[in-house]
Amino acid sequence: MDKIDLDLLMKIADLHGIPEGSYNIRKNGQSLSRASDKDVEIVSKKDKDGIDIIVRAGVKGKSVHIPVILTASDMLEKVYNDFYIGKGADVTIIAGCGIHNDTCGESRHDGVHTFYLEEGSSVRYIERHYGEGNEKSKREFTPVTKAYLKKGASLFMESTQLGGVTYTDRLTTATLYAGAKFTVREKLLTDGNDKAITRFKVKLVGRDSTVDVVSRSVARGNSYQSFVSNVIGKNRCFGHVECDSILLDNARILSTPKIDAVSPEASLVHEAAVGKIAGEQLVKLMTLGLTEKEAEDTIIKGYLQ
Repeated sequence: MDKIDLDLLMKIADLHGIPEGSYNIRKNGQSLSRASDKDVEIVSKKDKDGIDIIVRAGVKGKSVHIPVILTASDMLEKVYNDFYIGKGADVTIIAGCGIHNDTCGESRHDGVHTFYLEEGSSVRYIERHYGEGNEKSKREFTPVTKAYLKKGASLFMESTQLGGVTYTDRLTTATLYAGAKFTVREKLLTDGNDKAITRFKVKLVGRDSTVDVVSRSVARGNSYQSFVSNVIGKNRCFGHVECDSILLDNARILSTPKIDAVSPEASLVHEAAVGKIAGEQLVKLMTLGLTEKEAEDTIIKGYLQ
């Protein structure tokens, strides 16, 4: 790996080299390095491009890294990764993709991730997207995440995209059974002519299943953001979706909520707010010696933490 590779890995997965334990590092359509152990096995798919990540029942405290980096020009790829999480297992999965494109062409990564969580299992899933390179290049992601949570399972998903991505269309679907819990924390920043679309569809099928989605975003320049959520309550359940955004310059943000209470015992809530940075916040920081741009960047950084 060269300096660009290592820099991308640090930004998307906090890696400063080869990680310990089970991992798969993918570069320009090929597996660059891989390791498995007795608790977490990673194997290549035989029918299509991608891997299966198999976590044994009862495994605790394990971390799995599966980052992807693209540095070749005009690189377009689609990868299918399936996660099989055994009964009672508790793991952290660090994914993410970084694109370095110094051409005027298009680089795109399409990742389809499907999670199968057995009873009582727990997953913390961290996904980061990052792009850099020629200002005329296209750096695109269209990730799809599908999750199936059996009784008492829990999935925490942290999704971050804080710059350099010219286009993204993220689709997340989940089906929750009795007592299952799905938590999402999204952080998103767009600038220039970037376009970002986020779509959630969650089915609360089981009794006492819950979903909690919180999205925080900032749109600057001439960028465009669209947030679409659809929560369907089919039993005694609780669903909460919150979308808070800061709008700057000539950007545009569209939030489209949908809640569908099929059962009279379903409790579903959606909250959305779009606003600007408060003038008094800017003035306060500028009195401390910051320029207006520095003050604005400081507020945005704190907001997206």
